[in-house]
Amino acid sequence: MKLGVLSDTHLIIPLPQFKKSIDHHFRDVDKILHLGDFTGLSIARYLSDQKELIAVCGNMDPLEIRAEFPGKRVIEISGFKIGLIHGWGWGCKNEVLIRNQFDNVDVIVYGHTRSSDGKGTLGILRVEEKITGEIIEI
Repeated sequence: MKLGVLSDTHLIIPLPQFKKSIDHHFRDVDKILHLGDFTGLSIARYLSDQKELIAVCGNMDPLEIRAEFPGKRVIEISGFKIGLIHGWGWGCKNEVLIRNQFDNVDVIVYGHTRSSDGKGTLGILRVEEKITGEIIEI
C-alpha cells in the first residue's frame, strides 16, 4: 500500500499550486495521511475528495478541525501499527516527546516540521513486507 503524507499545509483554501502538488505526487496513493495544521477545513475536504484521508489535528487548527480529527491516533495497515501525531517543539526534544506518546507502534509520522527556508516537503510511505519512506521536496 502506498500512503501520501503531509502536514503543516497552513492554508485556508486549496490554492492552485497545492492542488497541482497533490494531483502530481499523490495521484497513485491509496490513502492520504495529514499530520495537522490544516488551518482550513476546506483543505481536509479537498484531500478527502481525492483519496481516503486519515488525519490528526495540529496546534494551529481551529475548533472545527479539532472536533473532526483527534490529536493523535494509531492506525493499522497490513499488520503494521502507525502512530500519527502533529508534535510540538523543535529538534531532538520534539522527537523524544513524540516517541513517548506511543507504545508498541512500528512507525511514527508527525508534523510541526515547517522549514525556515520556505521549501516544502511531502512524503510517501510504502507499506509492504516492511515500511519504507521517501521525503519529496516540492
